[in-house]
Amino acid sequence: MGSQWDPGSMTRISPITIRRAHPEEPGVLLLAALDSAHVPKGPLLVAEVDGRVRAALSVDDGSSIADPFHPTGDLVDLLSTHAAATRPERHPSLLSRLGLRPRPAF
Repeated sequence: MGSQWDPGSMTRISPITIRRAHPEEPGVLLLAALDSAHVPKGPLLVAEVDGRVRAALSVDDGSSIADPFHPTGDLVDLLSTHAAATRPERHPSLLSRLGLRPRPAF
């Protein structure tokens, strides 16, 4: 599927692909070089536009890198939202829900 033009706003509409990525993928490494930044610690989510990685986000700590030559703020927000929605819920333990702490074994 190629890009389309939105006749109402005269802007180009391109499909966005969000997927998991390895920190050493060529597209991620190129993105880090363009952003003059280190690759975030994995696992990563990336946003691809027109087949090119435009933004990457660490699922663990939320740090990100993005292509400084394209508008990417919305892509980083989209990755953050997607990461939050797919992160497994962490339920508190029964002890913490009851307000108790484990005793040390003697």
